[in-house]
Amino acid sequence: MAQEQQEGVKSEEREDLTQKTIDTLEIDLNNELTEEHEEEVPDVDYSQLSKEQLVNILENELASITAEGSKPAALKKAESVAREIRPVLDSIKQKEKETALAAFVAENGGEEGFEYKYDAETQKIDSLSREIRGLKNSYYQGQEKEKEKNFNVKTTLLQRLRTLLEDEGNRETDASGLKSSWEEFKKIQDEWKQAGNIASPHNGTLWATYNALIDRYFSNRNIYFELKELDRRRNSELKAELCEKVEELGKSLETRPMTREILNEANHIFEEYKHLGPAPKEDQEKLWQRFKEALDVLYDAQRGQFAEQKKSMQENYEQKLKIYEAITPFTTYNSGSIKEWNAKTKEIMAFQDQWVALKGIMPREEGKDLSKKFWAALKTFFNNKGEFFRQLESKREQNLEMKNQLCLEAEAILETGEDNPSTTQKIIELQKRWKGIGQVPEKFKDTIYDRFKKACDAYFDQKRAKNKEVEEEFENNLKKKTDLIERIEAAANNKDESTLNLLSAFKSEWTSVGFVPKKDMQAIQKRYIAAINTYVSAIGQLSSKEKEQAVLESEVELVRDGESSRNLYRKESDIRRKITQLENDIALWQNNIEFFAKSKTSDRLKAEFERKINSALSQLNDLKHQLSIIQEAI
Repeated sequence: MAQEQQEGVKSEEREDLTQKTIDTLEIDLNNELTEEHEEEVPDVDYSQLSKEQLVNILENELASITAEGSKPAALKKAESVAREIRPVLDSIKQKEKETALAAFVAENGGEEGFEYKYDAETQKIDSLSREIRGLKNSYYQGQEKEKEKNFNVKTTLLQRLRTLLEDEGNRETDASGLKSSWEEFKKIQDEWKQAGNIASPHNGTLWATYNALIDRYFSNRNIYFELKELDRRRNSELKAELCEKVEELGKSLETRPMTREILNEANHIFEEYKHLGPAPKEDQEKLWQRFKEALDVLYDAQRGQFAEQKKSMQENYEQKLKIYEAITPFTTYNSGSIKEWNAKTKEIMAFQDQWVALKGIMPREEGKDLSKKFWAALKTFFNNKGEFFRQLESKREQNLEMKNQLCLEAEAILETGEDNPSTTQKIIELQKRWKGIGQVPEKFKDTIYDRFKKACDAYFDQKRAKNKEVEEEFENNLKKKTDLIERIEAAANNKDESTLNLLSAFKSEWTSVGFVPKKDMQAIQKRYIAAINTYVSAIGQLSSKEKEQAVLESEVELVRDGESSRNLYRKESDIRRKITQLENDIALWQNNIEFFAKSKTSDRLKAEFERKINSALSQLNDLKHQLSIIQEAI
């Protein structure tokens, strides 16, 4: 029996060494898994986003961490996003408060009594950030409490094990006592296995104490070696089964890629292996080498995948570097044309779409630096564009001031009640100056025009009321224009004689005739446009597009000659609506094309959509040309 006990002590020493080797490997593997699978969070310039977009981002992050089955990585990512948004929010709040304070001081002459309440979106961003931060704190506090609880549980189990050892040494043990003691011992083992992790500084000490007490327990029992051998044979069978499971995971890589889920499953199996007691000494090292080789297959595959991922990250970096180099010239772009600025904006937005479409991650430091430079270049371009439009708006404000002055002059002439040739010429000169002034801010376009037109119309109405001779002249002009319309209608019936030259002659004759009575103005104008439409349709050598252009030019000429521009405003609105509809249709069709698979049927559908897009683009160009003609007139 003494010899058996000596062999048992040596065996225990080897088991302790094996257990320490397993614990060390566990730490190394976990560290390696953490380093190699740290998630890359794409860099985003949150200062470029609106408050509504920031709210949406935080709401999505909050939803991801409150959803069932969410992982700590999601919580870490959400807290990181909230932390990066915080300085952006502080900057927004500071700017808004400073703007409100400046306005308050300008209005009240001082800061006394100033109170400022942030808008709902700003408060929402603040609230979401605090909620995410609170969830993070609660999570880690819970983790710490759980570890403290597990520490207390394991400390209690060690005390129970010591008490069991003391009882074994202080009393004679019969068969029933051996059985109850063994059952209590196994119960302590099961509870120890079920207890969770604890704070790392105490983990090694507790495990060392636990293993030492277990060894003492088996040493104090007369049936130690028999039970140990049985337990070892059982452990050998269980460890062999665990080896087979890990080997099956390695074989599965032949038909599926390496994933984090596979590594997690392998780690779970490793946890089971570690908690199993020793196998017979002749099998112990063989089983461990078999298990380690099976694990190595998985980690070799994971390392190879990570090397491939590094290659992909570098390729993604190089592609994004080309995009950044392509937009660098945009930072110095300058133009005095709205159309050219809008064209350049479409170009740079296309590059931005390419950047966003590259979803892969880049090397951490290089990618972060490149992202900052890319978004800074975009910001510079749009700052320059904003400065151009601010100057343009300033010019329109000046135009508004000049048109307001013309309104005042026209209203002053009207108030005098005079209608002599001198005042009439002044009104006409005011109308010419009005046409020479550019556009005003969009929100004042109709009101300022109506004001000026009202003053001019009132002057000429007053003049008509005082001068019957002029009214007779208007009646004669009405007759002349009616005769001219009838001649145009008659000419339209003879398609062989319908020509552009004759059309120009008709237009010139119409222009040479003066005003008609106001009550007949709209009717004669409509009839004239209808006659011109009919005549243009009769000109055989013109395409439908050229005919439509000729009719539009006729309407524009009417406005330039002092006729009502109400129809042109209506036509402008209709053309804008058609342009918007066509642009939406084109965008939808272009998006649909991307979803067509490669097949005969999809190729036909794709060709049909491309035909629709080309046709719509042609219509869009025509409508934009018509819109530019109308805008020049009004």
